[in-house]
Amino acid sequence: MRDVDYGRAWTYESIVGAIPGVDVPDRVALAVQFALFEGAVLALAGVSDLWTAMPAATAAVIVATAGSALMLDLGRRLRRADLPDAYTHVVFGSSVETVLGVVAYVTLLTYLFVVDPRDGTALVTTLLGHPPSAPATFLALLVCWDVCYRIGVGWWAAVTALWRTLAFDLDQHARRAVAAADRRTAAFGLLQLLLVPFVTPAPLLVVAVVGHVVAVLAVLGVASMVR
Repeated sequence: MRDVDYGRAWTYESIVGAIPGVDVPDRVALAVQFALFEGAVLALAGVSDLWTAMPAATAAVIVATAGSALMLDLGRRLRRADLPDAYTHVVFGSSVETVLGVVAYVTLLTYLFVVDPRDGTALVTTLLGHPPSAPATFLALLVCWDVCYRIGVGWWAAVTALWRTLAFDLDQHARRAVAAADRRTAAFGLLQLLLVPFVTPAPLLVVAVVGHVVAVLAVLGVASMVR
């Protein structure tokens, strides 16, 4: 994360890059992120006997780590390309991806702790037991935030891709760079379908995840056709 430009970087990059003494290659940072979260999942599964929840937790950790990889890759690609300052400022400097992540997270919590129990099917207790342990709940909420934040990034990358296509006339090199970035955003969207089998007890979450992925792919598809 050596080349972080704090005026043109994701909030995630800015926070990690600001930590004193942290200057490691992307692959190492991603490996550490996965190892820490997955290690915590394994430890809590063993201590609290929550092995049935481990596949769902691992899937969420994979999606969160892939989201971090997407952010680092997009950041470097978009900063290296000769793109309009107005576009890169909106993508990185506005921090809208964080706002979208917060909205997604609050919506998820409202569903899990208010709406879902009313239907008689509590996904939280299905995965974490009844009553759920505090450490397992803490880790679950932390991983859920990580996933929601990355979902916000995917949405913002897709929306700004469509705006970029409509608002700017890019040269061939820049078009190749943004096309590669858009393909990676689409791939990350598809990867999120990995979560669907684990939220089937909550049909609204299935609809939300699948609908989100379809919408992101549709927006990127329109941007690609217009480009």
